[in-house]
Amino acid sequence: MYSAIARNKRNTVVIMAVFLLLIGGLAWLAGYIYRDVNITIMVIVIAAAYALFQYYLAGSQALALSGAVQITKEMNPRFYRVVENLSIATGTPMPKVYIINDPAPNAFATGRDPQHASVAATSGLLDIMTDSELEGVMAHEMGHVRNYDIRVSMIVFGLVVAVGMIADMLVRMSFFAGNRRDDNGGGNPVVMIFGIVAMLIAPLVATMVQLAISRQREYLADATGALTTRHPEALASALLKLQEYGRPLQRQSSSMAHMWIADPEKPNVAERLMSTHPPIAERVKRLHEMGGSF
Repeated sequence: MYSAIARNKRNTVVIMAVFLLLIGGLAWLAGYIYRDVNITIMVIVIAAAYALFQYYLAGSQALALSGAVQITKEMNPRFYRVVENLSIATGTPMPKVYIINDPAPNAFATGRDPQHASVAATSGLLDIMTDSELEGVMAHEMGHVRNYDIRVSMIVFGLVVAVGMIADMLVRMSFFAGNRRDDNGGGNPVVMIFGIVAMLIAPLVATMVQLAISRQREYLADATGALTTRHPEALASALLKLQEYGRPLQRQSSSMAHMWIADPEKPNVAERLMSTHPPIAERVKRLHEMGGSF
């Protein structure tokens, strides 16, 4: 289990490096087309500023988008105590606890680090889970907090959006650049074609990287949650319930789909190829294998 966690963390570093290289490549391409290094610098600065903005505010945005309402122990003792007990057991700072009034069973964690974290669950999830299953789900979400997945998710989201915005801007710029004349009286059509193709493909590559890192994070959080509770079968049972009773959320946002414990859009077979989550059957299989090792 520990080797799997270490491998997933290494994969995260590699994937984040790919994102940075992608943005840097787009910035260099813009500067090359316009033959102006200032454009390269400007693109990188804009991307960095956007990522910084997401780092501090994406958590609050996600909670607002989902319609989450913060609770106290008196408002829902069962749910609050599960989170509190996991926080004490793992030595993790107590996160803020939220409930989303939605019959679709689901949960997510957000924040920039364990000191500024929040966990949320829908009323539908609280209704169908036993105490041990709820503990398994929240151990999974606390795993996201402890592993700093919440930070990675926010940064990845910011970089994906930044790549899309920069690519769109540069495609528009390249058309104007095609009308410009260099000192020899003509532009370079090969460079222009290459630039446009690269800029169109970049958002697709960014999305694929986002899917890869999201799936790795889910496997890692499952492993961390199982290690915390020493009861991986409870989380496996909860995941099967999410698969059986899952339905689209009333308030959906594709930008935060990767943050939920189960895919909030319940995709069909074709859409699963581009899903932010690994198949539940594979996650359950891994959890059962972990159970045999305890």
